[in-house]
Amino acid sequence: MRGRSRTTAYRYARPVIDLRRVTDLWQRCDVVVRDLPFGLAMAVTSLLPGLHGKGTQVGDLPARPFDDLALVVIALECLPLAVRRRWPGVCLALVSLGFVLDQLRGYHVFASNAMPIALISAGAHLERHRRVTVLLLSMAYVPLAVALHRLGATERVEGYVVFYLALALAWGIGARLRSTRAAEAERRRHVAEATRAAERTRIARELHDVVTHHVTAMVVQAEAARYLTAAPDRLDATLSAVTDTGRRAITDLRHMLDLLKADHDTDVSLPSAGELRTLVEQTRQAGQPVEFAEEGTPAESAGSAEFVTYRVVQEALTNALKHAHGSRTGVRVRYGEKEIIVEVSTDGSGFRAVSPGGSGRGLAGLRERVDAVGGEFSAGRQAGGGFVVRARIPAGSPS
Repeated sequence: MRGRSRTTAYRYARPVIDLRRVTDLWQRCDVVVRDLPFGLAMAVTSLLPGLHGKGTQVGDLPARPFDDLALVVIALECLPLAVRRRWPGVCLALVSLGFVLDQLRGYHVFASNAMPIALISAGAHLERHRRVTVLLLSMAYVPLAVALHRLGATERVEGYVVFYLALALAWGIGARLRSTRAAEAERRRHVAEATRAAERTRIARELHDVVTHHVTAMVVQAEAARYLTAAPDRLDATLSAVTDTGRRAITDLRHMLDLLKADHDTDVSLPSAGELRTLVEQTRQAGQPVEFAEEGTPAESAGSAEFVTYRVVQEALTNALKHAHGSRTGVRVRYGEKEIIVEVSTDGSGFRAVSPGGSGRGLAGLRERVDAVGGEFSAGRQAGGGFVVRARIPAGSPS
């Protein structure tokens, strides 16, 4: 019974799959191929006896029976619609010629309704000589009206004016479509530029967080190695720590590059608050005394909050290594039901600048990260000396 159900489901699913395939193939066809069926359908419809004399009329000349020239008129008005988007100027010229012959001969074929369609297409897709085209069409309309009048047309001047305005409206609709399409293209371009700028900012921020932390630790460790030449055991341990830090830096850089690959098919995990102990231990190995305390339990679905927490602690420890190497640093992380509170403080005693002052990009990047998830961030000197970084990060943010 189950096998029969699967067969029945496949039988009904297959037409849907085939329809999607046909639609996809149709969209890949050239625009002329896709526009041709409409023109052919209008030509065939114009040959139906019941639609004789049902076309667009100007001048009110009496209708006459079809002859061989009527077939030429239908072809001129319908077949050029196949190129109305590829060559809109050619389409408009041929359709206009067919329309003039149709009105002068009094066929009034259904195909004469192609005239406003050609005008809309030209208004929407014609790229060059648009004003000249409008001027020529307007000038050609006057001789047509005069010729119709001499042939005995009963249309009054008001009727010719109204018909001209109707044709102008068709062109205006096409021009409106063109401007709307151009505005949408411009909007998409601005969105793409903003997206690229945001992505460049994100990449720069990630590079700063990853590279600065590890390189700062390596600089501090290498600086300390200068004073350990008389203690081989401690020198060897320090140099080993430099090597380990360099390897971690390479690993983290590869990790980030994997994230930037558009075609990566592996689940690359981001740093989380659960890796804070490892981060603190690495900082201790670089010679910074760090006291670490955690309260509460991380939420199961903290989302990007854990990643932001990790980056806040990482940047704060990096600044402590840079500007207060050897000073006692305290890291406190408290996990609540709806937020994570982070505080990293460094004592002012024992301050010794190891590297030139920072550019402030790290703290600015942290503020942006915390603001992005709806949190609060502050960083500044303490009243009794030292520096403190505080952040309140809402938990449960989507990753």
